[in-house]
Amino acid sequence: MILAGAAVLMCGCKSTRLAYFDNLPAEEQAAALPVEQRQILIEPDDELLIQVTAEVPEAVAIYLRPLIQPIGMNNVATSTATIQQQTYRVAKDGDIDFPVLGRIHVGGQTTGQVAEYLTQRIAEDVEAPIVTVSLVNFKIRVLGEVARPGSFLMDRERVTVLDALADAGDLTMYGRRDDVVVIREENGKAAYHKLNLNDSQIVTSPYYYLKQNDVIYVSPTDARKGAADYNQNNSFKVSVVSAIISACSVVASLIIALVL
Repeated sequence: MILAGAAVLMCGCKSTRLAYFDNLPAEEQAAALPVEQRQILIEPDDELLIQVTAEVPEAVAIYLRPLIQPIGMNNVATSTATIQQQTYRVAKDGDIDFPVLGRIHVGGQTTGQVAEYLTQRIAEDVEAPIVTVSLVNFKIRVLGEVARPGSFLMDRERVTVLDALADAGDLTMYGRRDDVVVIREENGKAAYHKLNLNDSQIVTSPYYYLKQNDVIYVSPTDARKGAADYNQNNSFKVSVVSAIISACSVVASLIIALVL
């Protein structure tokens, strides 16, 4: 009996071991796959942090927006760590208002292209300026059968669907690895694309690398759906039975009161 029980436990443990990339070729046949990596392009409502430095800091002071103090910190002693540089919110037309230079169109460009453009413009007045541009509201939402669903703020622009799933604690045992949906806004419409995490060719998909505001949804297995339907039906039945019992109790109480 003990051996039989151990065998059942071993089988049960093995059945919950979940893997990716079922179709990887043998090592001697493995070859590098071309990765469909797309650069992140700046879009309206993006928030940019633009930093300008130079050997003489005073020379670029006019190109910096004033530092701000977080809301709720007024009249409170704060350290320099709580002071933040203002960011630039990209307008609907893809423009930002930059000190001295005025209105600049950044929509449809990469952060690197914007940094290069600003460097060239500022270099007309300042010697050897250094400009860095970063996207600070790069958010990805992960929903469905993952350990920790939610919204995740990325600190880098090179993010894959596997990175996002890892941040969400990986798929649960009820998550379908062959049915992971990436929802992306394209040309003003929501586009849905399914990814199969069991397929090693996933790295060639244009949806393998994510962009800002993408939503990842992990579909549940049929067993999970069945369990949910069963629980919902049982809950409904319990509610109905409870209501009937309560009604009968009220009626019985009234009869007893009238008889007595």
